[in-house]
This record gives sequence, structure tokens and C-alpha cells, in this order.
Amino acid sequence: MEKIRVYCTNNRQYYELEPRTTLKQLLDIMDYDWKGMTPLAAYVNHDLKELGFDLYFAATVTFLTYEDEDGRRCYFRSVDFLCQKAVHELFPDRILCFDYHLPNGQYGELRKREDFSQTVPMTEKELGALKKRMWELVKQDIPFVKTKTTNAEAVKLFLSHGQTSKAKLAETVGNFFVTLYYLDGYGDYFYGPLVASTGYLDRWRIALYSEGFCLQSPEPVRPFNIPEQKYQKKLAEIFEENSNWCNIIGARDIATINEAINKGYGNMVISLAEALHEKKYSIIADKIGERRKDVKLVLIAGPSSSGKTTTSKRIALQMKVLGLNPILMGMDDYFVDREQTPKDENGDYDFESVHALNLDMLNEHLGKLFAGEEVTLPKFDFTTGKGSLTGPTIRLNKDDVLVMEGIHALNPLLTERLEADCKFKVFVSALTSLSIDENSYISTTDNRKLRRMVRDFNFRGYSAEETIGRWPSVVRGEKRNIFPHQENADIMFNSFLLYEFPLLKYYAEPLLRRISPMSPVYAESLRLINFLSRIVSLNPEEQKAIPPTSVMREFIGNSTFTY
Repeated sequence: MEKIRVYCTNNRQYYELEPRTTLKQLLDIMDYDWKGMTPLAAYVNHDLKELGFDLYFAATVTFLTYEDEDGRRCYFRSVDFLCQKAVHELFPDRILCFDYHLPNGQYGELRKREDFSQTVPMTEKELGALKKRMWELVKQDIPFVKTKTTNAEAVKLFLSHGQTSKAKLAETVGNFFVTLYYLDGYGDYFYGPLVASTGYLDRWRIALYSEGFCLQSPEPVRPFNIPEQKYQKKLAEIFEENSNWCNIIGARDIATINEAINKGYGNMVISLAEALHEKKYSIIADKIGERRKDVKLVLIAGPSSSGKTTTSKRIALQMKVLGLNPILMGMDDYFVDREQTPKDENGDYDFESVHALNLDMLNEHLGKLFAGEEVTLPKFDFTTGKGSLTGPTIRLNKDDVLVMEGIHALNPLLTERLEADCKFKVFVSALTSLSIDENSYISTTDNRKLRRMVRDFNFRGYSAEETIGRWPSVVRGEKRNIFPHQENADIMFNSFLLYEFPLLKYYAEPLLRRISPMSPVYAESLRLINFLSRIVSLNPEEQKAIPPTSVMREFIGNSTFTY
């Protein structure tokens, strides 16, 4: 049979290979210094594949290591499977649930097989046994075996493991065939490829956390240390609150939401989610009201696309109900002109840098306002990338409260001249409380990425391809400039809404499908399309039930608020 020609971007070499040569076999014949790294997976024509993938046709191949985001995802999925396998062996009466992602790991807990809503608190002894068994599996270097089976057989397998959510989701999606991975006879489905064998998984840490544990993998930059686990009380509480609320109403996973929408209950899901938000806005306003004698500045911070602007407006409305007089001030309007924006290490604009703001103007205006002077606020045009002093003119009177929102609002550098007692600090983020299934949580970062993609296309003149391309810089900036300050907040607000993935699918999926296979972000677009394929979307008629003051209107439009 005629040989195929494969180009490897890592060493810029061509290879003449026999058809059905695997990526792992290609690695074996390559003469390349990986600088201490181990290839974990590869892009084949920008499509993510495991190392056991057979090359049939001419292709361009890029091998991925832990330094690459998709390489890390393969590693994380594989460590999760390793943990799941060990739990299955040690605790056959329990089911592992990865509930949500923490800043330095992922939170897992064990639930009763006969009652998934009941958590079984983990003991030090049980954690020690789990850790020991996981390392034993690593040392045995057992291969992860990929197979295909019918959807019906996959559903039967999931049910035999007690994975009712995964079984229900498989039935909802209704594919004819399902890809499964097996580890020493134990099989499961994963939302992407795994590494070749357990021997690759030589760096992770597991520690008790709340009623379960935190499973950690190395940081994404050399020397790939695993940071010490820190318990972030406020963040844990907001996750647990939303997770418990989802369990109470029976909406703990994507399959449940799909089922509700398919049965015509989309409006009810929207109403419940919005009612929860309204309640939380009221609670925050009440806490501000309790300190009305001292508080003169409400600071609302959060990462990109967390819904800070709408949150500030909704809290302001609740403050008015209490007799307070809020005056809103958007920090995003203090961006420097785009060409003056600092750049990151890759030469891209770093919009998450605190120096992307005109700090001199901001501090000047705050000083004047708290001195009782009148100030004309700036207005930034995200389409042109220019700012101008065309905003409203304001003055703080005796009973006024300034409400200022922006990604850096909790950074002490911005308000260090003001007394601590006069500030009330709110941290907002879309902390996804739904799971895909028992073992697969939804990344809060993906949630915000989809939000931003839709908003950027609708209102800021960016394509989905441009938004995805900028996202790594966004995440780096958040870790450096925003998340370190989140525990300083007086209160946290979760802006996630139960219906938002069905809503975002309607808007984001067509944008993702426009991305060319030649694009460097094509693999990421496929990953997001694959995720959205498991979700039933809200149709335009159902979307009419979304209130005009909803945080989601900030991204899809038709809000009664001005942005």
C-alpha cells in the first residue's frame, strides 16, 4: 500500500509512513528533544486525538505536552479516571462525583449508590487507601483502551455503575455509537481523549476538603509544581449553596435540564433561576443597608463575562427599595485607548491588566467625587477602541452611595486612599453549579468563554475565532490580577443561571461552526461544539420568558438596562 506523508510541526519534519501508523509509533521514530516533557496527545489537522490514533491519510501533526491546554485536559481526564477506578474498587457501595472546580484543583466526593443525593463524608483513613490504590495503578502502567460500542450497550454499562445521569444524557443525545475507554476492565465515557497509560500520571495530589477531597494536578507553567491546598471559605460556601439548591429542585445535571426543556418546562426553569437571582440581589442590598451609616462605595468585581454590569444595576435597584441612592460608575469606561493597552508576553493586548485602565483619571475622579466635586465620567466605545469624556456628569451628595464595577474593583491599589469601613465589596462570577454527569463537571471558564463569545460578536465587533484566540491571555490575567482578591469580598454572588447553557447554545453554536478547519483555534471550537451537542437549546419563543433585566440580556441583547 502506498505510504502517506505526514508533517510534524514540532520539529518541522516530513515523514513517509505506512497507513495505520499510530501517533505513538510516529513519536518512536522522531529524533526530537522534548526538553523533559512527555507528549500526551496530538492535533491531527487541528483535531485533538489520543496517541493511539491511526494515521490513514496525509496530515499535519502537532504533539501536545502538559504545557499545552489540551494536553493538560487529557492529563486531568486521565487522573479523574484513575481516581474513579480506585473508588470503584475500594468503595463499591458509593459513586464518585466531581462536583465543581476549585482554584487549585477539583472537588470530589463520594455519594451513596442507592441515594445519589446523600454524601458520605470521607475520612483520613479512606483517603489514604484511595491515594495508595491510585499510585499502585500508576506504577502498573496500565493502558487506557479506547473502544466503540452501541449507545444501548453504553447506557447499560453506565447503569451498572450507578451512573444514572450519564445514562440519561446518553439517551437524550441519542448517538448510534459511543466511544468508551477501559482501564483494567473498568469502562466509562469521557468528553475527550485520554493519555496512553496510567504510567503517564506521575504528578498529582489528593487531600481532604469539606466532606470530600480536592484532586490536584500540577500548575501549567514550569517547574509544574503542585501548590499547597488552601481552603477558600467564601468560594466553597457559594459553590455548596448552589450545588445544594440544584439538588433541592432536582436540577443537578445537564440531562435534567434537557428533560425539562423537552417536556415544555423551559419557562419554569427560567423563572426559578431568575427568582434565585432576585433573592440574592435583595440579600446583598440588605447587607449594604445594614451598614448604611458607613458605606459610601460599593465595589463589584469579577472575571470577564461574569455579569458585573447587570449585577451592579440589579443591586442598585434593590438599594433604592431600601431608601438608598446609588450612583453607578463603570470601571470599563476607564480603559485606555486600544493602541495604548499594555501587551502580554505573546505580544497580544492584555485587557485584564490593571494598567489597561487609565488609573490617573480614575483616581482623580474618585478623589473629586469624595471631596464633593462634580465629575464628567468617560465613555469607552468597544467597537472603535476609543474613550471620550461623554458620560454623565455626577456629584456625590450626602446620602448618595457610589457603585463601581469592574474586573479590578477589589484591587486595593484602586481605593487604597479610602477608609475600609466606607467600602462594601462584592465578588461576582459565573460559578457553574450543574454537572455534565456524575464524573464530569462543567468548567466555569468555559461558561464565561461562551458568554463572552456571544457578547463580543453581538456588541463588540469580534468573531468567535478572535474571542477564543484571546482567551488564554484573559485567563492568565485573571489568575494574576483578579482571583487573588476574591476572598477579600464581603459577599460573593454567583451569576450562573440554570437555563443559560440551553440559551448560549442557540447563539454560540452557529458562531463556532463558522471557524475554519485551518484556524489554530479549530480544535477548541470542536471541543465546545461537542459539549454543546449534549444540550437541548431554548427556542426563540421560550427565550421571550427571559426578563429584560436578566444578567443574560447583557450577552444576548434586548435588556432594559443601558450598557
